[in-house]
Amino acid sequence: MLTGVHFLLTYKCTNECDHCFLYCSPEADGVFSIDKIKSALRQMKDVGSINSAYFEGGEPFLYYPLLVESLKMARAAGFSVGVVTNAYWAESESDALLWLEPLVDIGIADLSVSDDIFHNPNNNNRPRWALDAAGKLGIPSGSIRIEKPVVKTSPDSMLKGLPVLGGEVIFRGRAVDKLLNGLPRRHYSEFDSCPHEDLKNPSRVHLDPFGNVHICQGMVIGNINDKSLKDIMDEYEPENDPVIGSLLKGGPAELARRFNYDITYGFADHCHLCYEIRRVLQTRFPDSLRPAQVYG
Repeated sequence: MLTGVHFLLTYKCTNECDHCFLYCSPEADGVFSIDKIKSALRQMKDVGSINSAYFEGGEPFLYYPLLVESLKMARAAGFSVGVVTNAYWAESESDALLWLEPLVDIGIADLSVSDDIFHNPNNNNRPRWALDAAGKLGIPSGSIRIEKPVVKTSPDSMLKGLPVLGGEVIFRGRAVDKLLNGLPRRHYSEFDSCPHEDLKNPSRVHLDPFGNVHICQGMVIGNINDKSLKDIMDEYEPENDPVIGSLLKGGPAELARRFNYDITYGFADHCHLCYEIRRVLQTRFPDSLRPAQVYG
């Protein structure tokens, strides 16, 4: 039962992080209009089971008036709301208070601030100022910390050199191009499930500025500009989708077998194998493996 929608308010971002699922950057295209936000919120109400709307990106604060109005409308529609940001706007605690004060009356349930070497390579005080300001204003908040992947041994299992992915780093998007050097690879057959998404009964989807409904970033199950979100979810038959069905049957390993993907060099994790196959299959399944932003 679908309970949450995460709005990718824009693909544009102040940063171009090596780990980014979506290849977001200052040059990336794609931002919601207020009319499309209104339409999406109406469709979410029609589904009946959705209770939360989260706004992320990209960097949603780049379109601050749009973000504030979207939060207001989502709250008025009865949804719990949250925001993810890299706090580029917090030049001081005073500035952070100025940016966050309009969110107090809206009543957001969560402000998540990215604070790590990827989002804040210069280790400046912006994330701390944003979190301190949120605390003073009574806005529920917390930090998201993502570490670079490291290698360690696992004496219990006598397996050495397994990649350990710090924080939330997984190998989709730009991470596949930027963060694999020096990491050991494992045999494709180990990746026989999808450990990160409930593909059969999703409780959350991502919605992007083009109307795409992502069950996982870059794996689209419909478009709300063509069909209502309720109909998309009611008609969702994952077993009949060539990509999702394969993942349900046997994870990325089954996807590799079905489409004869080259497994010679091994893979760092489940998502690495899945993403590499999907990137090759884009032209074969353009309606479901999109948009270009997710595949670089």
